[in-house]
Amino acid sequence: MKVVILGAGVIGVTSAYYLAKAGCDVTVLDRQPGAGLETSFANAGEVSPGYASPWAGPGVPVKAVRWMLDKHGPLVIRPQADPAMWRWMFQMLRNCTAARYAVNKSRMVRIAEYSRDCLRALRADIGITYDERSQGTLQLFRKQYQLDAIGGDIEVLKQYNVPFEVLDVEGCVRAEPGLAATRDRFVGGLRLSDDETGDCHLFTQRLAEVAAGLGVKFEYGIDVTSVDVAGGRIARVATNKGVFTADTFVVALGSFSPLLLRPLDIKIPVYPVKGYSITVPIVNEAAAPQSTVMDESYKVAITRLGDRIRVGGTAELSGYEIKLYPDRKVTLDRSLTELFPGAGDLSRAEFWSGLRPMTPDGPPIIGAARYPNLFLNTGHGTLGWTMACGAARVLADQIVGRTPDIKADDFNLHRYQ
Repeated sequence: MKVVILGAGVIGVTSAYYLAKAGCDVTVLDRQPGAGLETSFANAGEVSPGYASPWAGPGVPVKAVRWMLDKHGPLVIRPQADPAMWRWMFQMLRNCTAARYAVNKSRMVRIAEYSRDCLRALRADIGITYDERSQGTLQLFRKQYQLDAIGGDIEVLKQYNVPFEVLDVEGCVRAEPGLAATRDRFVGGLRLSDDETGDCHLFTQRLAEVAAGLGVKFEYGIDVTSVDVAGGRIARVATNKGVFTADTFVVALGSFSPLLLRPLDIKIPVYPVKGYSITVPIVNEAAAPQSTVMDESYKVAITRLGDRIRVGGTAELSGYEIKLYPDRKVTLDRSLTELFPGAGDLSRAEFWSGLRPMTPDGPPIIGAARYPNLFLNTGHGTLGWTMACGAARVLADQIVGRTPDIKADDFNLHRYQ
C-alpha cells in the first residue's frame, strides 16, 4: 500500500515509522527543510500520560477570567476576526462539565498510557536516544486548595492503574532535591512515577533517519496547493513540486489541518493555541530539576533535558501568528527562578513559540474522515509528544486493517456529530 503523509512533525514521523514497519510504501511531505521544525521543535519535553487531562473542565470558565486578569496567568486571549476561534471557544465551554471532563480525561489517559508503552518498545527495538529520562513528573501545588482538588484526577488514575503518589513538602523535595531551597513556596505535590521526559525535536529527527532506512521518502520544502477528489476518493495532492498520488493519504499537519481540509468540506474543531518555551543551559547541577516539575499555579512545565532546562507553558489564543511576546518570557523566567533559583543561566535563554493543535474536548482526532482513503492524526494539543507513538500505532493499524490494541473508535471525527 502506498501512503502519503502530510506533515513531518513528531506525529507525521511516528506515523511514517509504524506504517513502514507494517509494510507500507510511505512518502512524507513537509514545507520545512527538515523534520520536527515547528510545534515539535521546542515543546516542554514531557512524556506525561498521568498528566493527560482536558483543558475543559468544571470551574475552568471562572478560572479563565482570573487567569486573564493576572499578568503571569497561564491564559491569554488576543481576539481575532476569525469565526473558527469563537466557535472553538464555545465548543470548549460546552465541555466544561464534570461528566464531559471524566469522559474526555479517560480517553486521553488511555491513548497516552498506550503511547508511553509504545515509546518504550520502540526505544528497546531501535535503541534511539533523545536526552530521555524515566524519572516521573511532579505536579507541584503552591496552594492548599489546588492539592485538595485532585480527587477526581486520582480516581481516573486508579481506573487506569496509573502509579501515583500524593506527597507532602518533604516528599516533593526527596523526589526533586533542587526544590530544597524553595520548600516554602509549595504545599505538596502529585508524583506520577511512570512519566518520562525527552527532547521531542531530537527524537523526531532521529526517528526520521530510522524511517528513511526502512524506505520512507521524505520530501521537504513542499507546499501543498490542493487535495483533489475523484470517484469518491482522494486521488492526488498537488504541490509546488508536482503531484503526489497514493492509495491512502494521512493529514498530520497539526494546527494547519483544518485549513487543508476545509475545501473538502471536512470541518474539524482544531484550533491553534500558542505555547512558549525557554531553553537554558544548566549552571548548577545540584539546583536543577531531575525530571519534570509542573508548576500548577502558572501551568508551566520545568523539564530536564540533558545539560539544559526547558521551561514551557502559556495558552495563548491569537490565531496563527507566532510572534514572541516578551511578557510571556517573564512568566517562564519567574517560574524557574522561584522554584529552581540559580539552576540555569537565563541570560542565555533561547525563547520560542509554537502552535499547539487543540480540540475543544481534549482528545486527538485519529481515524478515517469522509473519504475511505483519507485519515487524520491531529489535534493532540499540548500532548503531541506524549501521545505520538500510540496515536501513530493506532493509525497504522487502522490503515492496514488490523484491530488496534486499545479501544480507538472514540478518537475519530464522528464524536463531534
